[in-house]
Amino acid sequence: MLTACRALPGAAAREKCALPGWTRGHLLTHVARSTDGLRKLLDWARTGVENPQYASYDARAREIEAGAGRPWQDMVDDVERTADAFHEDLRTLPPHAWRAAVRPITGERCTPERILVIRLREMVVHHVDLAVGYTFDRVPGEAAGIVLDDVAGYYTDRAEPPAFRLHLTDTGERRSFGAGDGPVVTATRAAALGWLTGRAPAPSADAPQLPPWI
Repeated sequence: MLTACRALPGAAAREKCALPGWTRGHLLTHVARSTDGLRKLLDWARTGVENPQYASYDARAREIEAGAGRPWQDMVDDVERTADAFHEDLRTLPPHAWRAAVRPITGERCTPERILVIRLREMVVHHVDLAVGYTFDRVPGEAAGIVLDDVAGYYTDRAEPPAFRLHLTDTGERRSFGAGDGPVVTATRAAALGWLTGRAPAPSADAPQLPPWI
């Protein structure tokens, strides 16, 4: 993602990304501030002192808007700096902290292992959102599987999706959503990721309308 960002001209900051209403400047600012938020959760796990990922959703939106107008290179450097700091926090996280319970802004209680999944999901999905030619079918297989598990878990645990069964044609995997059987939706894993995250249209005409993903 950083390599793609560094190849873009300064004007990229004002260009639209794949997320409605956002420029690439909004997207990169969100990635950097999201990393800061995950570092706060790691601090919470380390110290036992509650350190919320964000003060609120409104505060998160204000931070993104405030940072979206910066020079492009400053935003790219911000993403790199926060990524390096996050990795250092992980490297130095003591054993007891890996068992500690924290709570992301989405409300579930989890350990820092979950934070790794959130971080991977953020980087994969927002690399696609950057609109530089990176697509879900380019995501390495293991990473794609982890992200799909996470996205599917959202619909299973917190959303109320209509009933359907998902059959992944390239991996053979089958999943069930909602109460009852519902239609069978066939798709590649990449196409399923695009659909479930709201980044791509439904892979078939009989696929149900999904509730919004996070």
